[in-house]
Amino acid sequence: MVQTIALVDDDRNILTSVSIALEAEGYEVRTYTDGDEAHRALSSRPVDLAVLDIKMPRMDGMELLQRIRQNSAMPVIFLTSKDDEIDELQGLRMGADDYIKKPFSQRLLIERIKALLRREVLNASGGKGTVEPGSVMVRGELVLDNARHSCTWKGQEIDLTVTEFLLVKALAQRPGHVKSRDQLMDAAYGEHIYVDDRTIDSHVKRLRKKFKVADQDFAQIETLYGVGYKYRDA
Repeated sequence: MVQTIALVDDDRNILTSVSIALEAEGYEVRTYTDGDEAHRALSSRPVDLAVLDIKMPRMDGMELLQRIRQNSAMPVIFLTSKDDEIDELQGLRMGADDYIKKPFSQRLLIERIKALLRREVLNASGGKGTVEPGSVMVRGELVLDNARHSCTWKGQEIDLTVTEFLLVKALAQRPGHVKSRDQLMDAAYGEHIYVDDRTIDSHVKRLRKKFKVADQDFAQIETLYGVGYKYRDA
């Protein structure tokens, strides 16, 4: 069955170029230029995943996400051009699954879409899909399921975005070994895609907050100032 993706952005150049790239991957793509139009269409014709710009006329991405979450748990990725984290954090709290800053790599967006859709398929099948050997990583109280992109700490599920999951995985693969920001950048975004150091620091900051909600004493991710980060030995 062909999976369907909604693209909602008032930039028609983005709609056109991303649609072409996604259709080449075999997806059906529906495009909308504002949140109000998208809301009316999605209410009658649901999709498998939505990519939403935050700043749009008539109805912005935040309000559209809020309305989507009233009756749908489909994956949502935000596109944002803001430099600060306010909208991104608010979007994640409201139920967005991930966000990507503009200008963005189409390859990165496609990989995020594929990862989220794989997770949805596995969740829908009750985890009975094909699981590759070694797909589950255990580091003390930390359990990472690569197939589902799921994470638990002391048996409690930690709701991570795809980017956050990849960062935890990169750190936990070799406890005690320092990962530079460039190495974490490559792990989370892929080679040849650059984001500034502040972006990695912001992700790590949010990761710590999420783990501390489950365990106030969580201190596994250590900062080595001027060097990078490491995951403490279990």
